[in-house]
Amino acid sequence: MKADRLLSILLLLQTRGRVSATELAERLEVSVRTIYRDVDSLSAAGVPVFTERGRHGGIGLLPGYRTDVTGLTADEARALFVLSAQGAHSDLGLDGALGSALRKVMAALPAPHRPGAERTSERILVDPARWMQGAAAAAGPGPDLGELQYAVFADRRLRLRYRHGGTPAPVEYTVDPYGLVSKAGVWYLVADLHGEPRLFRADRVLAAETTEEVVRRRAGVGLGDAWAVLREQVERLPRELPVRVRVRRGRLDMFLRLHGGRVTVPPDPDPGPDHRGTGPAEDWVEVEMAFPAPGAVRSLLALGADVEVLAPLAARRELARAAADALRLYQEQQA
Repeated sequence: MKADRLLSILLLLQTRGRVSATELAERLEVSVRTIYRDVDSLSAAGVPVFTERGRHGGIGLLPGYRTDVTGLTADEARALFVLSAQGAHSDLGLDGALGSALRKVMAALPAPHRPGAERTSERILVDPARWMQGAAAAAGPGPDLGELQYAVFADRRLRLRYRHGGTPAPVEYTVDPYGLVSKAGVWYLVADLHGEPRLFRADRVLAAETTEEVVRRRAGVGLGDAWAVLREQVERLPRELPVRVRVRRGRLDMFLRLHGGRVTVPPDPDPGPDHRGTGPAEDWVEVEMAFPAPGAVRSLLALGADVEVLAPLAARRELARAAADALRLYQEQQA
């Protein structure tokens, strides 16, 4: 850890010039006293580092000293710094490693390329998550990728306790993992089950245990090959049914917690005039959703009259049939 910290100090000084001990301590999450001890260690190792006390002082390197590793073009340097906005590193617990790697790259860049690389990380943001995903995720914690990662890199079979969408009872599997894929902000485990490629959403894994058995992947098949097959299977599925609904504003938070994963367009904050004539416009919010089939809209009945399907007609009819079935059931019981 100390060696990595010494290198980080050296690279920060090369990149930033003179830096205060307080700022170095905050960035490296150590005490100021530790920073001064590290500076002494760098000096003892022959690095021309100096300290100046006072209001405008700090820690710096003698002019002309640097470790120079060239070879990256300006476009290659900018491409590397787009990585810092991807978001997948946080899920994998690699944010610290990414920051350290980018500091090393920045220090190694030829001087003319550094401003462009810095501007890229400040001006380019890659957000692969779908709209409203944050609202939907509020209902529960995100996936724990630690055990899945371990099995993938250890080349061991993985025992899963898994919950399929729409089925409350979990199922247990023993799979042969190929790797992890982040698709539109959602993590998937790509693995073989009984020799066939399968896709497992990481946030539906209730428990995972790495076994002592060596993984049994198909010969000549890698993660890219298995993912290509699975992606094609998913893309061949029938397209989801677009559904337009309106929700009472007072129930919008509850609606998004229950159904946020099916929202395709965020609610309009300015609803305009109420074309239905059944209440003030500010009482309702229109939301665009997608369902795998008309029958799936029956889940909206959980919020009763606080949600109304506006289109398509097939979805409205489906809800009308469901409500009529429930009414008949309870009328028969009363009789």
